Amino acid sequence: MLGGVDATPPDRTMSPREGAAMSAVSSAPAENLDPVEVEIREETDVAPEYSLVARLGAEVFGTFTLVLLGVGLALFAAVNGVAGNGVIVPLGFGIAVLGAASAVGHISGGHFNPAVSLGGAIAGRISWADLVPYWVAQLVGGAAASAILFFLIPSSLPSLIGQNPDATARTFFSGTSNGFGEHSPLATISGGQVEFSLVQALLVEVVATAVFVGVILGVTDKRSRISYAPAAIGLTLGVLIALAAPITNGSLNPARATATAIFSDGWALQQLWLFWVAPLLGAAIAGLVYLLATPSPAAVQAWPETEPAEGSESVSATEREVEAAAEQESDVDAIDALLARQNRAAAVPGTTGATEEVVVTERNETAEFEPTDPTDPAAPTTQNHDEPGTPRS
Repeated sequence: MLGGVDATPPDRTMSPREGAAMSAVSSAPAENLDPVEVEIREETDVAPEYSLVARLGAEVFGTFTLVLLGVGLALFAAVNGVAGNGVIVPLGFGIAVLGAASAVGHISGGHFNPAVSLGGAIAGRISWADLVPYWVAQLVGGAAASAILFFLIPSSLPSLIGQNPDATARTFFSGTSNGFGEHSPLATISGGQVEFSLVQALLVEVVATAVFVGVILGVTDKRSRISYAPAAIGLTLGVLIALAAPITNGSLNPARATATAIFSDGWALQQLWLFWVAPLLGAAIAGLVYLLATPSPAAVQAWPETEPAEGSESVSATEREVEAAAEQESDVDAIDALLARQNRAAAVPGTTGATEEVVVTERNETAEFEPTDPTDPAAPTTQNHDEPGTPRS
């Protein structure tokens, strides 16, 4: 769900930037941090890059968790006592997304939904080259979870609950699939007296998915002040599924719809196309709106209050000139101080100054290894400069 740091987005190198990141999202409110600390964190907190295999594995795990918990609650609703409660199953889907996105969102971006991946690609959050591999991973994870749930159904349970001796495991599992018309949940409950048409099912799936993907793109933006995006994403998904459940059984996710259709009666596969077209269309709308409504690139765009004011460039140039002049003045002061020390050393009797040391050194280098005649009046004499007034030896 892009609930962590995006995996390989151009604007948040997640969020496959995210993120994830989605990056991991700091739990400390931004307004409580010192501006210098915030800048240091932004410069030092570098999200690790994960391989495509690792990201696909995270998507398999996340989609598996989503279908296992959400569809599992719906499948055994009549057994676990939550049948007729319109909150438990949607809440189960939301909590599943929250947990999975918290666990692996920093690796893959936490999509777990082909529609979310498409919206992220349009908005520039992930690479287009990763889109199809992500879809395949999500389908594999969802199908694996549905297979486990299907084989958990006792052979006598369908006929016992449905009061129909001819009921099969596929018939029982079909209650979790998405459908419209005579296969919408309301039509099943009313015995076919009331049903939702194809257009109504298409509309609710498009709008709900667009809202869902829009929320994801918004809360995972680097400029967002949301401290924990997976919670906002999970709660939004739960509410939207509760809205769409009476009409289509609440898909918003082609991988989830495909996973249940595989193990259901034939009508589920026949109507599956709508639950690919509608969510992908809604995600594309959300991605395009986000792309047009937000500045690009979103990750590095400055807030209005941080943009430089007019004349700031000339002020910066003046400051640089002042700093350069100060450095030159400091160098001149250092040279003057050195010359003053040398003059003081030369003025004190018996003190070897820096200039005298240089002359003596040059004289010693030219006279080294040259024998001197003691009787030669031109030969240099050795004087003791240790203390003033010390007699010569």
